[in-house]
Amino acid sequence: MGHALNNTLQDILIRWKRMQGYAALWVPGTDHAGIATQNVVERQLAKEKVTRHQLGREKFVEKVWVWKEQYGSTIVRQLRRLGASCDWSRERFTMDEGLSRAVQTAFLELHKAGLIYRGYYLVNWCPRCQTALSDEEVVHEEVKGHLWYIRYPFVLSMSKGESEGVVVATTRPETLLGDVAVAVHPEDGRYRSLEGQALLLPILKRTLKIIRDPMIDREFGSGAVKVTPAHDMNDFLLGQKYGLEAIRVILDDGRMGDQAGPYAGLDRFECRKKILLDLESQGLLVKTEDYHTSIGHCYRCKTVIEPTLSPQWFIKMQPLAKLGIEAVEKDGTRFIPDRWTKVYLDWLRNIRDWCISRQIWWGHRIPAWYCKKCYPAYVQERQSKPLSSGTAFNEKEAGIVVAAAGEAAPSQGSHAGIRCPRCGGEALVQDEDVLDTWFSSWLWPFSTLGWPEQTKDLSTFYPTSVLVTGQDIIFFWVARMVMAGKFFLRQLPFRDVYIHGIIRVEGGKKMSKSLGNIIDPLEVIDRIGADALRFSIAHMTSEGQDLYLSENKFLLGRNFANKLWNASRLIIEGSDQRPGEPLPSNPRLMTVPDRWILSRLQGITSEVTEALGAYRFNDTAKRLYQFVWHDFCDWYLEIAKLQRESPEKGIVHNTNWILHALLERTLALLHPIMPFLTEELWHLMGAGSPDATLMKAAWPEPEPAWKDPQAEQVFERLQMAITEVRNIRATFRVPPKEKVKLIVRGSSGLDLLSQHQSIILRLAVVGEMTLGASAQRPEGAIVSHLPAQDGFDAWDLIVPLTGLVDLAVERKRIQKEMEELETRARSKRSRLEDSTFRSKAPAEVVAEEEDSLRELDAELSKWKETLKQLN
Repeated sequence: MGHALNNTLQDILIRWKRMQGYAALWVPGTDHAGIATQNVVERQLAKEKVTRHQLGREKFVEKVWVWKEQYGSTIVRQLRRLGASCDWSRERFTMDEGLSRAVQTAFLELHKAGLIYRGYYLVNWCPRCQTALSDEEVVHEEVKGHLWYIRYPFVLSMSKGESEGVVVATTRPETLLGDVAVAVHPEDGRYRSLEGQALLLPILKRTLKIIRDPMIDREFGSGAVKVTPAHDMNDFLLGQKYGLEAIRVILDDGRMGDQAGPYAGLDRFECRKKILLDLESQGLLVKTEDYHTSIGHCYRCKTVIEPTLSPQWFIKMQPLAKLGIEAVEKDGTRFIPDRWTKVYLDWLRNIRDWCISRQIWWGHRIPAWYCKKCYPAYVQERQSKPLSSGTAFNEKEAGIVVAAAGEAAPSQGSHAGIRCPRCGGEALVQDEDVLDTWFSSWLWPFSTLGWPEQTKDLSTFYPTSVLVTGQDIIFFWVARMVMAGKFFLRQLPFRDVYIHGIIRVEGGKKMSKSLGNIIDPLEVIDRIGADALRFSIAHMTSEGQDLYLSENKFLLGRNFANKLWNASRLIIEGSDQRPGEPLPSNPRLMTVPDRWILSRLQGITSEVTEALGAYRFNDTAKRLYQFVWHDFCDWYLEIAKLQRESPEKGIVHNTNWILHALLERTLALLHPIMPFLTEELWHLMGAGSPDATLMKAAWPEPEPAWKDPQAEQVFERLQMAITEVRNIRATFRVPPKEKVKLIVRGSSGLDLLSQHQSIILRLAVVGEMTLGASAQRPEGAIVSHLPAQDGFDAWDLIVPLTGLVDLAVERKRIQKEMEELETRARSKRSRLEDSTFRSKAPAEVVAEEEDSLRELDAELSKWKETLKQLN
């Protein structure tokens, strides 16, 4: 449903711009979803009791391609059913030949600029997927855990058989096996006496130094923390600062390594249980507290992430982040809603280097080759050095060569024509890793147009106009595309970034497969059609707000589609007239309703165009709904039925012409939201040649000659009078087919009613109408007062009810209704007078209660006036 939302909004914009005459390009395509796709195929192989390693890289990748050909087009088929009007002849895939070349070129250019490096760094590691993840691919969840307080004895105390030491607080006791120090804040008075002391690591008995650093939070736990540079980012930074050793005790599969001593081979969480038992038995576990903490999980398989020291490829992001910031602050990139600008800028100003290598096989293989002799020796040497020696590898010393894949023969394990920069040897092997999927996705705005070649498409369509996306990939994709566009092409990739809300179910929970609360858009389309789905989505898409969905929310779109279809068939089948026939030039034959609806059409045309230009999708849908359902169908179409019965042929001709003109322009205005239904009706009414399409018809423009404020003013007064009579009928439950008598008392302006008597009699179901300045109210009649407005004097609309309804029964019903309203009003008033409620409740809740009370009071006042008239 998130894809349905996103692509509906994009399609609305592209159809609108296409109808406005723009060369409107929307390139469809998919990314290769490296980790997710590989996981799916590996699960299929597991059912056959085969692993990818047993298959080998080449055969495994072949299997993934087979899966991609079978299932990769599913999303494309779904988008076609939704009505996405992409240029399907240009469909792209991030692993196709052209985009793969763009990826390789981008890597080489960034490397040449000194922005890509291989380094020994702490990364987010998924033990299940067996790969590094970027910070943005880690989902943090608040969990209820524990804080364990462990005593680290002084070395001297242990030699004397004493138990003094420093109590350290930790949420991950299994990592203490990799501790190399304990850190405290330099101004923490509790630890001033530690000068010259050393601590002994519990269980492994390794000597630990004590360091003092201002980054330590004195309020956390005991104020003393263990330092494990190989398994914690803050500790890694301390290790770099103080030249500490990094001891890796947890392996890639989440099990404890040889450095874990007696716990080697255990799963990391089993190790935690055993080590706590051992600490307790040795008297070193001081206490345990409940503690809420944020734990990182793999965004794909939900496994708890393990911070791990590992050699990976990185992009230096600070220079690129400056370009991303410049795009907003100088170049004019804007976010809609604007509040996302701050989120975007804050992330860029605090950005860390991007880990771009992934330990999987499905993806773009990194164009780097390693000397079989020099590289392993260099890595081993680096692992033994303190962290202060830096993280980036010296590629010459490491025997690393970065070059285009075309220059190499990786299947042979060698690199043609290039030798190891250190030893001069020819035995080079290509890096086994692939690039992060987002590395290809961040090139999408220009790689799909032919870059790195300077193609006609690239010069014509780049930079693009607008990106429509969700808030969850502002960092993954939006910011990176901005940086890539500025770096590689020196231009913004797009000007506007529209951020839509998240799909939620009623009650506020996010809609997701894991929660089992999804609504399948294809099932909705099967049931009520794509247009009904699209219109409902547009109607609900308020700028910056999440969408709260239920099955019933789509009934609005279904009912609207039915209304449009039925009204259109009535117009088309009621006349042989077709669009384009001339309108008689005699203005005398144009009735007030004719002039009113043509004037309203000009207003709605301007309003819809302005709303789309401001990305106000819900305003667009709501204004069209109001115009079509109420102005067009409820009012003008009903009046048109009367005018079609006129003996004056000119009025009949005008009416049919106006109906067809209204329908043709209304279908055009609705087309971006409801393409299927409008296209079908457009052809049924004969608006275009058989080979024409509404999709390419001209977008309606307001016609100033049809704008008629006076007609709108006069007709709205007529509407008010008819509506008041209808309200009286509804209030007192007058049977629908029973005609009422209408008496109108007023000093002037009553000729408007007499001139439109046939309309009033039909639309208000009136049998007899009397007009006069001194008209009297009969007994048992209800009076509705219409105040003076826009040049009209005040009128009293009098409707006798005697003989139509049982007035005694109505009095009792109204009295009961008032009692219920008074009870509800008292309850709300009491709540609002409660100072505790006002001080603790959110401001919006208080405001809702106040609005609700005002509505109840207004309804009570109306009923009191009505009851007064019946007494």
